[in-house]
Amino acid sequence: MEDAKFVEGIIKAIVANPNDVRIDRIVDERGVLLTVNVNPTDIGYVIGKKGQNVNAIRTLAKIVGAKNNARVNLKVMEPEGSRRSMEQREPREEVSADMVDDLKI
Repeated sequence: MEDAKFVEGIIKAIVANPNDVRIDRIVDERGVLLTVNVNPTDIGYVIGKKGQNVNAIRTLAKIVGAKNNARVNLKVMEPEGSRRSMEQREPREEVSADMVDDLKI
């Protein structure tokens, strides 16, 4: 439980909507899984540039887990309506050679 509170404190400190932060903790035979849910507008703060923030949070969570003899993993839930989920719903149109020829470049 200490690991979830630790991660929650870090994430609440970096997001604009700390009241929307929710951490779900699941324990199974593989270890502890912390699932992070944040306001859709805050997902960029949690992930950071090139994933640096989330990787740092994962590292810290693993250190706290190791201190308590537990393997801790962190999963950030992607909010509905984000760029990736929209790309999955709307497949991109394939570009054919005819389309390129029509450009007359």
